[in-house]
Amino acid sequence: MGKFFLSLLFGCLCLILLYALLLVIGFFTTNPKRLYDKASNYHRFLVSSAAWIATKVMHLKIEVTGLEKMPQGRFELISNHRSAYDPIVTWNVFRKYQLAFISKPENFDIPFFGRMVRRCCFLPIDRENARNAARTLQAAVKLIQNDEASIMVYPEGTRSKDGKLLPFHSGVIKVAQKAEVPLVIVTVSGTENITKNYPWKNTKVYVDVVEVISAEALKGKRSTQLGDYAYKIMEQKLLER
Repeated sequence: MGKFFLSLLFGCLCLILLYALLLVIGFFTTNPKRLYDKASNYHRFLVSSAAWIATKVMHLKIEVTGLEKMPQGRFELISNHRSAYDPIVTWNVFRKYQLAFISKPENFDIPFFGRMVRRCCFLPIDRENARNAARTLQAAVKLIQNDEASIMVYPEGTRSKDGKLLPFHSGVIKVAQKAEVPLVIVTVSGTENITKNYPWKNTKVYVDVVEVISAEALKGKRSTQLGDYAYKIMEQKLLER
């Protein structure tokens, strides 16, 4: 029995060292100043595996509803934002859809993570400069049109401190309109409890695909009109949770 456990421990250590080596390779094969328009399957694997490991380490119990509503092909996904853990949960749940997040520039400076997500076509957005922000949204449109990624964005622009929805930056919805793809509306709740529960308690997290608006239904609509509608149904779903 002792030999079995020693072999098991040795095998686990080897796996950890191998994974660490893969991360190091991923780190040094990424230009920290470049924005990539071609996604790397290798780096997607690293980010996906890291997100999966994080959900296990943090003892998350994720309940997902509405996946049957997900469209075929590319789309834009919008969600509320309550916690720094939201992207980890969202990436893990929707990993097969090859998401690229539009995110604040500071996230690209996070050690290891910042480099890895660049190779997954994540895009920094400068909300203080309308022209730069417009360029980012256009780059997101091209990623969809080139079938490199579906786009994920938080229309609130930042995390809500009290769980209540913040005003939307509805202009981000133009990505779906210009790319002529569906808009997927999602809510995430429970992530705000992770920090206070960890490491002693499990945390129940809910991810709900609330509605999918077809590309055809998006045509001719003002982004503010669509933003108001998305805000309303997100708010209602979060109240139900």
